[in-house]
Amino acid sequence: MNTGVDQMLEFSAFFANGAGQFHRGLDDLRSPGFSPAGDFHSNGFNWLIVLAVTAVSGACYPFFDMMRLLDHPLVFFIFTFIGLWASTWMGVAARKKILTQEDSHDLDFVIGAILTLLGLLIGFSFSMATSRYDQRKNYEEEEANAIGTEYVRVEFLPQEEAAKLQGLLKKYLDLRIAYYDAPRNQRRIDELDAETAQMQDQMWAEVRAAAAANPTPVAAVVVTGMNDVLNRQGYTQAAWWNRLPVAAWGLMGAISVVCSALVGFAARFPRGILFLILPLAVSISFLLIADIDSPRGGLIRVRPQNLIGLQKSMHG
Repeated sequence: MNTGVDQMLEFSAFFANGAGQFHRGLDDLRSPGFSPAGDFHSNGFNWLIVLAVTAVSGACYPFFDMMRLLDHPLVFFIFTFIGLWASTWMGVAARKKILTQEDSHDLDFVIGAILTLLGLLIGFSFSMATSRYDQRKNYEEEEANAIGTEYVRVEFLPQEEAAKLQGLLKKYLDLRIAYYDAPRNQRRIDELDAETAQMQDQMWAEVRAAAAANPTPVAAVVVTGMNDVLNRQGYTQAAWWNRLPVAAWGLMGAISVVCSALVGFAARFPRGILFLILPLAVSISFLLIADIDSPRGGLIRVRPQNLIGLQKSMHG
């Protein structure tokens, strides 16, 4: 059997076992006979298993179709918040079993260090996401400039060839705008990619034929301009594919789970409202990063403003 399939099946069994331990731990906590001072081996061991499974699952899950989840930042926010909040209460349950008063003071330094590390990772990830967003915006502007410049340059060709190429460039511009405004529908995106590739072949064939019929320096300028148009589309596509690495999300997720569990583990007087602060703050940070990093998901998206402005000027 395929190695990737074997790994996925193993992970599914591992995660299912962890979920069973999690539900058993919840049942223990809800039971009337549950006592914080009870036997560690009867209840506390299950909670330690749940804590370990949660941390490992947080690190492993991003490698299994994580990008599809990140394309829905709000859903990602909900899952993250629930997971971190649950991890906090798991830490509380583990503290009641194994932590002594002397150990709690030393644990404060560990929590401060790991929270600092988490803050640095979130800051670096936010910087990476914003740089990719700026790159997508810059390539949209460059693509509009390349199409507009080529639209003017083709006027150096004979009138018949120029009119045909300008008509093709208008249709190509409409396709590029439709690509930016396309919803999260893979079938529609594939259709636009196919139409764009077909239009590029037609434009290049027309320019090549015109240059071959009249090989002058002016025709070479037109060919160069068309080459820029095609290249800019490739650069734009590469920028849209350039997302935050899945490993970075996995690392942040694992450290976030550990941080939340340690906060609950070190809490001397557990209070439900206080345990919402860290999960909510981290989840909102992840929501913002995922929203910026996703080209089609969320509210923060690159709008084809320059391409739309060029379209108006062409049809005007």
